[in-house]
Amino acid sequence: MIRISEAICKEGIILNLAAREKVAVIKELVAKLAKLKLIDDSETFLSDILKRENLESTGIGLGVAIPHARTKAASGLILTYGYSKKGVDFNSLDGKPSHFIFLIAAPEDQKTRYIMALARLSKTLRKEETRTRLAKAGSAQEVVEILKEVE
Repeated sequence: MIRISEAICKEGIILNLAAREKVAVIKELVAKLAKLKLIDDSETFLSDILKRENLESTGIGLGVAIPHARTKAASGLILTYGYSKKGVDFNSLDGKPSHFIFLIAAPEDQKTRYIMALARLSKTLRKEETRTRLAKAGSAQEVVEILKEVE
């Protein structure tokens, strides 16, 4: 079983996203992963994420968006998180802005792990208490601890 608290890249967490628009937020998170050398080719990864985003919105509602893609640019399952206090329009199913943005990348041959991570994250973020705690998190370490406790 995949544990989000173990899969998330703590160094990649951005608690105060600067970007205010969907594509810019995705670029901000991708740039952070590229800077940490966790993805091989940020342009390929960004292109793959945006292709996926154009198929169907990854704004799942309740203030949550999970942009994701399987890509040649990832050598393993990568997950990171960005928080936007003002919220970002991800064309969510409920029409509300997304505050909790989790980005997932996985190699093309890791479909099962990728889907399991997506499902686990969606389930975890449905709980209002989890979202409330994440909104108040003051550090990347605190985000990881919250995820560990709620899994």
